[in-house]
Amino acid sequence: MNKRLYRSGREKMLAGVCGGLGEYFDVDPTLIRLAAVIAIFGAGMGFFAYIIAWIVIPKNPDHRYLNS
Repeated sequence: MNKRLYRSGREKMLAGVCGGLGEYFDVDPTLIRLAAVIAIFGAGMGFFAYIIAWIVIPKNPDHRYLNS
């Protein structure tokens, strides 16, 4: 079975991007979120990368989305 990158419906805070990356790489999503915050405030391009990922990465069809 191929591994696919999806936005998470279970590990979701804003759009599920960090939760989806955490599930894909089998890492705690909190670490991904921390890295995203550092990228947003440190380099400034992290915000645009998050928005692009939000648009490009599809929702996981196996997860139920409460706010969509």
